[in-house]
Amino acid sequence: MKSDSVVFLGSGDAFSAGGRFQAAYLFQNEPDSLLLDCGPGVLTSLSRNKISPIPINTILLTHFHGDHFAGLPFLFLYYTYVEPRTAPLRIVGPPSVGARVMQLFRAMYADSAEEKLPFDLRFIEITPEKELLLDGRRIDCFHVPHTESSPSYGYSIQSAGKRVVFSGDSGWTEHLLRHTKGADLFICECSFFESRFDMHLDYPRIAENAGRFGAKRIVLTHLGQEVLQHQNEIAMEMAFDGMMIEL
Repeated sequence: MKSDSVVFLGSGDAFSAGGRFQAAYLFQNEPDSLLLDCGPGVLTSLSRNKISPIPINTILLTHFHGDHFAGLPFLFLYYTYVEPRTAPLRIVGPPSVGARVMQLFRAMYADSAEEKLPFDLRFIEITPEKELLLDGRRIDCFHVPHTESSPSYGYSIQSAGKRVVFSGDSGWTEHLLRHTKGADLFICECSFFESRFDMHLDYPRIAENAGRFGAKRIVLTHLGQEVLQHQNEIAMEMAFDGMMIEL
């Protein structure tokens, strides 16, 4: 398997600060692409970047906030009516992923959710003790401080000798450093600049620890309004919608 390219389909926060799409990161590698998080604008972003959704075989969810998984029902409809899909679609996430996804589908498209999809949905629950090997990628998750009602995860994804770490939505935790060391790419959420919260990262705290992450490249994403207003004060690389990184 050749190395993935990572396409930032959505680099914005829950409020689409600066007109950015919400969380979605495509590990592009036909015919077995992986989508990491699936914000509600994912189909629009794929279309603007002239990328077909068909090669996506696995969707990996960090947690169950709408800006990270509300694009799934739109993909289901696309795979039913626009480009009919027959290959199974895996959806990997924290415990209860199947129940949460189907609850969302029923809330958004009740009639369609009652009908049998033309492809199989295969839900896989992942925990920090459970490493997955899917389509040549090794996937590990780790807990991050963000939600209380269910786990929130960061991920380490290794393929063809390259490793990408994603913080997910996370407050500061020293545990991040254990996972980012030696990573080829660390995709790090950066929601705030002046404000500081336990459930999200802010630029001053990331910058203070930049040298400790030990990653070869760090890209900031999930960018909030404060961050965008202080762009000229940010010395680290910032993602933008449509950005592509070859690993």
